Amino acid sequence: MNPDQMLEAMLNLPLLRAPKVSRDGKWIAWTWFRTGPAADVYCAPTDGSAPPIRLTETPDETWLASWTPDSDAILVAQDRDGDERYQLFRVDINNPRMQPLTKAAPNFFLRGGQLHPKRRWLVYAANVDVASGEEIEPTWVYRHDLESGDRVVLAQPEKPCYYAPRLNYAGTHILYTRKDRHPAGRQIWLVDIEGKEDREIINCGPSLKVYASWFPDNQRVVVLAETETHRRMGVWSRSDEVLRWLIDDPARNIEAAFVPPNSDHIVVLEVQQARRHASLVDPDTGEETSLPESPMNLTLLAPVESGEWVALAYNSQQPDDLVRLPLKDPQPESTVSLTRVWERTALKPSDLTPAEDFRWLATDGLEIQGWLYRAAGDAKGTIIYVHGGPTYHSEDWINTQLQFFVARGFNVLDVNYRGSTGFGLSFQDAIKAEGWGGQEQEDIRAGIEALIASGIATPGEIGITGTSYGGYSAWCAITRYPPQLVAAAAPICGMTDLVVDYETTRPDLRPYSEEMMGGSPDEVPERFYERSPLHFVGDIRGKLLIVQGMQDPNVTPENVRVVRSKLNEAGVPYEVLAFEDEGHGIVRPKNLKVLYTRLAEFFESAFKDS
Repeated sequence: MNPDQMLEAMLNLPLLRAPKVSRDGKWIAWTWFRTGPAADVYCAPTDGSAPPIRLTETPDETWLASWTPDSDAILVAQDRDGDERYQLFRVDINNPRMQPLTKAAPNFFLRGGQLHPKRRWLVYAANVDVASGEEIEPTWVYRHDLESGDRVVLAQPEKPCYYAPRLNYAGTHILYTRKDRHPAGRQIWLVDIEGKEDREIINCGPSLKVYASWFPDNQRVVVLAETETHRRMGVWSRSDEVLRWLIDDPARNIEAAFVPPNSDHIVVLEVQQARRHASLVDPDTGEETSLPESPMNLTLLAPVESGEWVALAYNSQQPDDLVRLPLKDPQPESTVSLTRVWERTALKPSDLTPAEDFRWLATDGLEIQGWLYRAAGDAKGTIIYVHGGPTYHSEDWINTQLQFFVARGFNVLDVNYRGSTGFGLSFQDAIKAEGWGGQEQEDIRAGIEALIASGIATPGEIGITGTSYGGYSAWCAITRYPPQLVAAAAPICGMTDLVVDYETTRPDLRPYSEEMMGGSPDEVPERFYERSPLHFVGDIRGKLLIVQGMQDPNVTPENVRVVRSKLNEAGVPYEVLAFEDEGHGIVRPKNLKVLYTRLAEFFESAFKDS
C-alpha cells in the first residue's frame, strides 16, 4: 500500500470511544469517528447477531452520554465545531432520530447527562446560574424537568471541578465530585434527587483524588482512592457508611474500577508499563480473578451469556474493537467482533507497523518508556510524538497519524514522559516536583539523544509534534533544543503562554493548571513566566508550523495570537495552519487529510534544509 492509499485508508479507519453497555446487557453503544464528516453514535446487540446500527448522522461531533434506564434509548451530546458547549438529545434505538432535550448553543459547559427512571428529569452538571442565566466558575449539579423546562440546583460546589454526576439506578441519589479543599484533590459527595441532603461522604485527604461509581444495587459504591504512594480500591455502603478496602497494594497501579450494569463483580483495570491488565473482584470476599495474558489490550465491559464478556480490544495492529470473548481464553482467535470493524477498512494487520517498546534513562536516572515505530528501509528522518494530558499515556494501539508518518518514510517515537499515567502514581506525580515545562521536557530530550546514540535518528533530521500538552512540549523543544536535536516543530493546539492559557481556558480546567504548577499565576508568577515558551521564541533556530482549532475552549486561539505577535517582533519565520471548524484537536477526516499531508511535507522539507 503506497502512502496515498495508506492516507485514505487511515482516514476511513473508525476510531472508537466511550463504549457503554445497556442496563439489560443486550446492547452496546459507542462513538465512532471517521465514519462520516464528524463523530457519530452506533450500537450493536451484544450477542453478535446483527451488524452495528447507526443512531446519529450529523455534521458535528456527537458523543454517547448514557443509556436510558429502560435500555430502549440513549442520550447523546453534540457541540458545534468542537466548542464543547453541548446540547443533549434522546435517540430511540427503534426510531433513531435526535430529539432535543436541552437548548442549543448554551452559554455554559454541560457535563454528563442521565435520564431519571421517571423519565421526566435529566441530571447533569453545568457551570451556569439559572437564576441569572450567566456562566459561572463552579460547576453545579442540576435536575432538569423535561416537561416544564425548570432547572433545580441540587448541589453547589464552591470551586470549579471537571466531573460528570452519577445517578444511581433507582434515581434516588447522585454521586458527584468537589475540589473545594485543594486544586489537586477530589472528594466524593452525595446528594439526593430532591436536593435536601448534600454531604461529603469520602475524603482521603485535601490534595488526594477519589473516584466513585455505583453498584447496580443502588446502595454500594466502588471507590478508587489515592494515597501518597498508590491507589487503593474498596467499597462504601450507604447502609452503614463503612468503607472497606479490598486492594491496597503499593506494587499495583490500578487506574479504573467499576461494576457493569448486569454484574455483581468489580472490574479492575490495572496498567503496568503502559500495558493493560484486567481482573474481576468479588466485593464480598475480595477474591480476585485475573485474565490470562493476551496480545491485545483488554477492558472488560459487561458479562453476557455462556460465561463470555463484552470487552474493548486493541493493539497497534488491531483497530479499536468491541468483542465477545471467553474469560478463560481471551486470545484474538477466540473473539467475536461486535463492530465488524475490519469490514469497514481496506487495511490488513500487515499494513500496520507494530509498536516496539523503547526505553532510556532520564538525566536523573529515571527510566522512561516510549513506543518506537520504524520505517521500512532508510528513514527520511525521525518524528517525536508527544501525547497530551499530561495525565494520560500512549499505548500499544493504532495512532493513524503515526502510522501515516511511517508510511511516508519516517521513524516515530511516541514518548511516555514523567507525568504520564500507566507507570504508577509516583511516576505520574513526578511532574509536579518542578511543574509543567520542567524535568519531563528533559525526558523527551534524553529520548532524542537515545535515538541518536542507537543509530535510529540522525542529528538535524528530527522533528516534534503533538496535540494539547504535546503541542506545548513541541513549543518547549523548539525554544530550548538546538537544531541538531529538533530541526522542526509542529505544535497542535499547544499552550504558548501559561498565564493566557489559565485565564482563557474553561473554568473547570483551571484547577488542573494550579495542581500541576503548584499554584495560580498570582501565587507562582515566576514559574508561569519561566515555563511559557512565548517568552523564548527569539531562541528558535528550527522550522515552525503552528496548528490550531479556532473553536478550542481548552487551549484557546488566544495562545496563537499572542505568540504570533512575539514571533513577528523577534523576526522568527513560521507557518500557521488553522481550522475554523475544529476545537481542541483536529478530528474531522477532511481536515485530517490536510493536516497529515502538511505535517509530512513540513518535516520532510525541514530535514532537507537542515
